[in-house]
Amino acid sequence: MAGVKISIDGIPELERELQRLNGIRFDAVTKKQTTQMLNRARQSGGTPVDTGELRASSSTTNDEIGYTKEYAPHVEYGHRTVNGGWVPGQRFLKANVDTQAFIYYQDLLKAIRKG
Repeated sequence: MAGVKISIDGIPELERELQRLNGIRFDAVTKKQTTQMLNRARQSGGTPVDTGELRASSSTTNDEIGYTKEYAPHVEYGHRTVNGGWVPGQRFLKANVDTQAFIYYQDLLKAIRKG
């Protein structure tokens, strides 16, 4: 599955602290994040649509979201054409992760405050 990891300064420390305080709550926070990103990927504008196969291949596994279609990385990052040209990537998965990152940060803080 082609996927992207969330990476924000301070997040690893918050993750460790929440896991230390309450592993079940940490699992709930990460599940919420992947569910929200999956829902966003399946909405109009969340994933590029030609045939709809890429959007339909969106899925989550544990704490990861991605696409199972073999061409997903080429749509995300770009690819060469047979005549030597270049098709730029659409960066739809990165945009989804970027949107979720602040929500994740805030949810980690809330869960830690609950103790």
